[in-house]
Amino acid sequence: MPVPVPRQRAIPAVEGGQAPQAAPAPASASASAASTDAVASKNGAKAGARNNARNGPKNGSKSSGKNGGRNGARSGTKDSAKDSTVEKNGSTHLTLLVIEDDPGGSTLVPELLDSAGNPIRVRTARNLTEAERLLTDDVHCILLDLEQPVPVRGDSDDELALLKHVLQLAPRHAVLALTATGDAERGTEAVRVGAQDYLFRDEMDGRLLSRAIRYAVERKRSDTAERRLAEGRVRAQENRRLERGLLPTPLLEGSSLRFAARYRPGRSRALLGGDFYDVVRTADGTVHAMIGDVCGHGPDEAALGVELRIAWRALTFAGLCGDELLGTLQQVLEHERADDEIFATLCTVDIAPDGRRAGLCLAGHPAPLIARPGKPARLLPYDNNGPALGLLPGARWPRMQVELGREWSLMLYTDGLIEGRVGEGRERLGQDGMVSLVRRQLAEGLRGESLLRAAVNEVRDLNGGELTDDVAVLLLDRLG
Repeated sequence: MPVPVPRQRAIPAVEGGQAPQAAPAPASASASAASTDAVASKNGAKAGARNNARNGPKNGSKSSGKNGGRNGARSGTKDSAKDSTVEKNGSTHLTLLVIEDDPGGSTLVPELLDSAGNPIRVRTARNLTEAERLLTDDVHCILLDLEQPVPVRGDSDDELALLKHVLQLAPRHAVLALTATGDAERGTEAVRVGAQDYLFRDEMDGRLLSRAIRYAVERKRSDTAERRLAEGRVRAQENRRLERGLLPTPLLEGSSLRFAARYRPGRSRALLGGDFYDVVRTADGTVHAMIGDVCGHGPDEAALGVELRIAWRALTFAGLCGDELLGTLQQVLEHERADDEIFATLCTVDIAPDGRRAGLCLAGHPAPLIARPGKPARLLPYDNNGPALGLLPGARWPRMQVELGREWSLMLYTDGLIEGRVGEGRERLGQDGMVSLVRRQLAEGLRGESLLRAAVNEVRDLNGGELTDDVAVLLLDRLG
């Protein structure tokens, strides 16, 4: 298919590096996949050999033996710059794969230059089998003649069947469709199917095709980046929905207690960390609350925290409490953790149906804070604090009886609330600082979610920025 006198057609492409049109050269009939790579490589090798022979005696020992061969190879590479994959400035040369079925290798492509004035390499394939063999990672764009016969039976009625096969064969490559003059409808349909652009056969010249190749490659890169960004957004949305679903829904139906919680993961852009909590009311009217912390901040720790929370809820509804419940949770931890060094701290509180007393178990966890009218907020006793789960096989966790009174607020928290720094020094807030902070906020009349929000925000401000550790705080209130 010879190329007639060209007539330019404007296409949406980036200008630059315009090249003069070169006279076409006929291709060999015996070449099954003729490529300008071979010609340039051959010329470069000859030039390298000439330079090696010329420079060898001049440079003495540097040009002889190993170094002489290296210098000759360098000279050959320099003279064959048209075949080089990477320019001196680091930019990649463009490579075009032409798919056309003329067994004589019709002259379809004139001389092409990229935006930097470097030649665009050309490879030619007569069919899809050869195209698949030549479709290496250094190919940037494919030029496909839509007038070729369809190689697969049953697709003869589909004018774009060949294009669809090529798109399946090369999903990561830019594709230019070549169609008959005036057949804009087929070209437009080719772009809709997946090609980056189309050209009219008798309007193609070096300048136009060079510009179309550059445009197609950049558009493919842009489309790929946009698709990956969209896929990333979908995955992020799915992860957020999953994480929200893993956060607990307190089961307090029938209880007069008020519940509030605040959760802030330390992991960047995460909704769930290694901290976990839960509150349920069993059939006998007892309200059970729990808060825990798996060491670490990654997704594995977050998943383990969810497993422990779900196991705690199931065991609580099954009637387990105190040491028996914590011992079973330790077995769950030991079976589910990815590393023997992983442990978890835990605090459980079971509040009697009358709301005036509670049982407290601590497994290496900070003691809850209790606030009552007319009395300063203080920490509950923690003398019988047992070890964290997963540290000591066969450990025991004593259950302490605590008097709450008629009206109270009970705050359970993880150590992320007390380990933040105070100012620019190395001093930590600690439990005493946290108690003082909550006392002042209670004196200001803060209660419920407002109290938790103010506490977490002030701790963050004292730290001078976001806290690195996960923070979970829950509050149970009983009004007189």
